[in-house]
Amino acid sequence: MRRRDFVRGVSLAAAGPWLGIGEAAAAEGAPEITTVRLAKSRAICFAPIYIAENLLQAEGFATVRWAQAPVNAYDKLVSGEADFGATDVGTFIRLADAGHPVVALTGLHVGCYELFGTDPIRTVRDLKGKTVAVTGLQSGRHLFVSVMAAYVGLDPRKDIRFVERSGTESIRLLAEGKVDAFIGFPPEPQELRAKKIGRLIVSTTFDRPWSQYFCCFLLGRRDFVQKYPVATRRAIRAILKGNAVCSLEPERVARELVDRRFTTAAYDYAAQTIREMPYGKWREQDPEDSIRFHAVRLHEVGMVKSTPQKIIGQSTDWRFLKELKKELKG
Repeated sequence: MRRRDFVRGVSLAAAGPWLGIGEAAAAEGAPEITTVRLAKSRAICFAPIYIAENLLQAEGFATVRWAQAPVNAYDKLVSGEADFGATDVGTFIRLADAGHPVVALTGLHVGCYELFGTDPIRTVRDLKGKTVAVTGLQSGRHLFVSVMAAYVGLDPRKDIRFVERSGTESIRLLAEGKVDAFIGFPPEPQELRAKKIGRLIVSTTFDRPWSQYFCCFLLGRRDFVQKYPVATRRAIRAILKGNAVCSLEPERVARELVDRRFTTAAYDYAAQTIREMPYGKWREQDPEDSIRFHAVRLHEVGMVKSTPQKIIGQSTDWRFLKELKKELKG
């Protein structure tokens, strides 16, 4: 057996009693379509999707195809090249506000972003009049910092100067004191801590209120969800089982991501990311509250036009999640 297949098999075994198809799944009948297309990028925190291939096959999908996105997985959803993919909450809100045919199906995890600053920066309020590096305006990072600023009474459009730089360049500029803050995304926070660059200002894994809300969501193409409800439910179930695998076997999952080139990060950083990510919180947190929390603030500062009620009403579908929470009790 090839090493990769061995690792995947062990990862599946970590799902324990979830691996089999239970009575509820058997009663659904077979999926209406046996091919599923998943969007992928280099985001380590989307690991539950990347290691779900065998779990999807166990759900009746004979073929699992991957649509590789150069940067953002949601691009493949918007273009129609993928049926499911993940993105951060701010980007989802922006896509929904623009009328793209995607729907949020479940929260994926809490806590991948971390805000670092130079020594004088102690709180988010200290960002007033300062320069923050983000990988792009209207990117998930830009939107997340904007929500943080709005939450403490700042206007991100007026009070903060955002500059667009790559993650690598942003880390260098922060180390040199040429920017005041940078919001990192795995494996960047792991690198910043390892190299002792900057001061940690906000951890969305541990600091309230951010630790109470999902930062990333599983999205589906609206036409797929409407046309293939059984396939949609089975795909969500497989990915939520992937969450369990990540919680139980983080080192093995990290090795699989590195070996299969789902990430270019070093194994140590990938393993640390997956160990620290609270994947089990999909049961506890309310995804609708998470979207509302972020959408309210983005709407208040004029960064999206749609009201939170409109975004939730038109671009979310929680029926599968509600059923699966009852089914997957273990």
